[in-house]
Amino acid sequence: MGLIIPQNILNENILKQNVHYYFGVERNIVGSRVRQARLANKPRITQKELVARLQVLGMMIDQSGLSKIENGQRPVSDVEVIALAKALKISPLLLLQEHGPSRKPEDNENSEN
Repeated sequence: MGLIIPQNILNENILKQNVHYYFGVERNIVGSRVRQARLANKPRITQKELVARLQVLGMMIDQSGLSKIENGQRPVSDVEVIALAKALKISPLLLLQEHGPSRKPEDNENSEN
């Protein structure tokens, strides 16, 4: 027997925004890697600074949206992945790969051995 959810509940904004909590599913795979890359930078990049960098690139994500991305609560489009990578000065592949981002390509090569 499948999960039955009344249509009026499906239409509620709270369910759409918090599906992560209801179903335990991450809404993106890049969020934790964005946070790792942001905090690994020397000096660390704050969410506010990253938001400003994204705005310079023409990507309008506010601090709340960035927080939701980092927590896996908000989906991320392909163009947002590219912008996040540019703003963090890393390869987009580092945000999409199976292992967390590394600042140096050789670190990732060594981790697979």
